[in-house]
Order: sequence, then C-alpha cells, then structure tokens
Amino acid sequence: MNKEFNVQVAELDHLPYAEEICALIEDAAKQRGTGIAKREPEYIQGKIKDGKAVIALCGNDLAGFCYIETWSHGKYVANSGLIVSPKYRKSGLARRIKKEAFELSRKKYPDAKLFGITTSLAVMKINSDLGYKPVTFSELTTDEEFWKGCQSCPNYDILSRTKRKMCLCTGMLADPNEKTAAQEAENPQDASLEEHNVRSISK
Repeated sequence: MNKEFNVQVAELDHLPYAEEICALIEDAAKQRGTGIAKREPEYIQGKIKDGKAVIALCGNDLAGFCYIETWSHGKYVANSGLIVSPKYRKSGLARRIKKEAFELSRKKYPDAKLFGITTSLAVMKINSDLGYKPVTFSELTTDEEFWKGCQSCPNYDILSRTKRKMCLCTGMLADPNEKTAAQEAENPQDASLEEHNVRSISK
C-alpha cells in the first residue's frame, strides 16, 4: 500500500518527536550491530532548533529523520542519524530524506565537502546518485571529535590498528568543486575544460 510522506526541514513544532527519534536510532544500532552514536533528546532538539534536521511524517506518525553535523570549522559536513521507522522501510523514503538533507547541507554550507562513512550498500547507492564518490579516509575530516564517534563501533579495533587508514566502512565524499557525472553529461563541453583546471583542495 502506498504511503503519503511529508519530508521537510524540521521545525519547532517537531520538537516533541525528539525522544522517539532517539529510540529509533538506538534500536537500529542494536539491530545492525553497528556503532551508531546514541543521541539524547536534547541533542536532537538542538538540531531542530538550528534548522539542521530533516523529518519525515506519515500523517502525525514519525516515519524518518536525519540531521546535519559540521566538522573542521564547517569545512566538512555529514548527514548523520539517517533513520526510517521499520514499518515504512522499503518505500524509497530513505532516499527522499537523504536528498532533502543533502540539499539543506548545500544551502547552509555551499563550500563544504559533504562526507560519510557507511557499510550499507543501500546508502552507498543513494550517496552515489547524489554525487558522492568513494574515497580513502585520508580525504575525510581530521576532526578528532568525528572519529571519537567510531569508538562505540564493534569494528573500532580495525580502524585503530590501521591508524585510521581503513575499516569495514567505506568513506564517501561530495566535493562542491567537482562536477557530478550528471552535471558533466549535461555540459560535456565544460567537462573537458575542467580537466585542465587545478582544483583547490584546501578544505
């Protein structure tokens, strides 16, 4: 049965959903056996108040959520905490939430590099469609606070042993200075010119 979802930037009216959102994130982490960082309702409410969250509702029912985190003084942005309620999964909702969060990130931080690490093939596919590319961990943020979030993951010993060079997760990055495949297909004449431009990787 088709569901009607309202996917939007979260507003103050959505603050009461914070506790339910935290419970969804925690349950998903337990089911997957991953190290998704546990969040407190106050943290989620802060993201909503700052206009850095996307919420999906089916009527008044919480269907999904995602929020923005910044690292390295805003030079890197991650769309974190992507979650879809079990009863609304396999409906394409995760893709819609991720796309909305991606566009919100681009609007708020147009010069930032968007990145993420994941073991999910579904998330990798969504990221690829949005313009993310697989990269080595050395191309991601060096912000220690970000990497501390991996400490609760059962695979953290791999990350630690390799001195943060590799893990079971795949690093993905969307650089605003690089055109996506879709953009290059629309402007093939510009694509050849881009090859001769030296892009700054100062972020």
